[in-house]
Amino acid sequence: MNRYFLSRRRLVGGALAAASLAHPFLRLHAQRWRDRDPFTLGVASGSPTPDGVVLWTRLAPDPLQGGGMGKAPVEVDWEVAEDERFARIAARGTARAVAAEAHSVHVELHGLAPGRPYWYRFRAGDARSPVGRTRTAPADGDTATPARLAFGSCQQYEQGYYAAYRDMATQPIDCMIHLGDYIYETSWGSRHVRHHQAGIPAQLPEFRDRYALYKTDPDLQAAHAAFPWLVIWDDHEVANDYTDDVSPHTADPAQFLAIRAAAYQAWYEHMPVPASARPRGASATIYGRYRFGQMLDVLLLDGRQYRSHHACLPGRSATPLVDCPERSAPGRSFLGTAQEAWFARELVRPPTQWTVIAQTTLMAEADRKGPPAHGYWMDGWDGYAAARTRLLDAVAVLRPRNPLVISGDVHAFWAADLRREPGAPIVATEFVGGAITSEGPSAAGVANLLAKNPHLRFGRGDKRGYALMSLDARGCAVEYRAVDDEKLAGSAVRRLARFAVEDGAPGVHIESA
Repeated sequence: MNRYFLSRRRLVGGALAAASLAHPFLRLHAQRWRDRDPFTLGVASGSPTPDGVVLWTRLAPDPLQGGGMGKAPVEVDWEVAEDERFARIAARGTARAVAAEAHSVHVELHGLAPGRPYWYRFRAGDARSPVGRTRTAPADGDTATPARLAFGSCQQYEQGYYAAYRDMATQPIDCMIHLGDYIYETSWGSRHVRHHQAGIPAQLPEFRDRYALYKTDPDLQAAHAAFPWLVIWDDHEVANDYTDDVSPHTADPAQFLAIRAAAYQAWYEHMPVPASARPRGASATIYGRYRFGQMLDVLLLDGRQYRSHHACLPGRSATPLVDCPERSAPGRSFLGTAQEAWFARELVRPPTQWTVIAQTTLMAEADRKGPPAHGYWMDGWDGYAAARTRLLDAVAVLRPRNPLVISGDVHAFWAADLRREPGAPIVATEFVGGAITSEGPSAAGVANLLAKNPHLRFGRGDKRGYALMSLDARGCAVEYRAVDDEKLAGSAVRRLARFAVEDGAPGVHIESA
């Protein structure tokens, strides 16, 4: 087995013996854990830096019924090794898993060596977790190490199996970037192959169970355990098409903010993110910058929490397709004033070779109605045209090196040239990495978008999958990986298309499609 790939063998210890347990809670509850694995949701790592990562797990012997851990805290031992056999231990310690955070564990590691793999595991009593593999970011001064990323989004559990993650887990990548819609609050779509076990979540225990359902999938667990993740959210982690404190499905803003607080808390409990992302009620700071040596900066953006309400349409809906002057109003924001200012400050910092702007949805303008009419989707960047112009103006004026935008949400693969206005020079290149399972647009809809929007250079809505991105001093290569049939658990996954971006020359070059 290649030493850079994860062994997916689960290393779970035998039944807990009460006489051997030192912690009073574990002694008291040993019989409840006998022959039951508390690590049913696997392990994960995330937020890599040159000297550390965040390690994650959650104790949940009864994952779909609240977790089954009761109210008492539990001591969870963890260790990190330089080798898969754990012969050379780099760090170890004990974390406290508490009921207030669903007995999840977030270990923020520091003091590791840059740019190398590590293996990690947890233990609660006599139960051992699976082994995960992670990787620290290259040293800040490293100018030579290439960066290898995957990115994806939109994994509606009912609409397909996670063959895309099974394929991803075998890839030699440094980091996965998840661009939102990790769970879905609603049941929708056709030809379901599995099912949510409850209705739309609104309370914290319901959101916890929804995350647990998704995270019991073995292919998703394998991808989490194979490499570190960077994560942002979109709308389905809370409610479809919500904007700040307004939801199309909950009339009372105060009631919706209570739902949002529960959803944000459950998201934090199930993601490998640092304590700085811990929610404070209905607010949480998830945007940030991650640097991979001198090769790559990743700027994570939050496009939901701070955005202006939908334009052009009465009430709270984001549909149908419309056009009106309000969508271009200067005061409208997609990111919020504070995040826009933060983004501009980050672009002023000394640049790396490549700058990846990781955000939720197609940024390129997309006139969606058939000719001669014009119509735009108000929940996308087209509903916030002035905000998009400000972002692209900042990129054009502040000139980060080789800006790339990676996006999700729209359930299709796209590649686009981003311009400040039609006919202007290309300022950035955008790649939308499809959807892991969620149903996509019709072939006619994709063809119409390609015909009306020439800056959209490639589009496919008939396949599910994800994207691989490789970055070095010469250029950027992007490969779209597509599942043959997401309705089959064992489906093959193949290359769908391949693109290149040249160093110093933004714009899509289609190598194969």
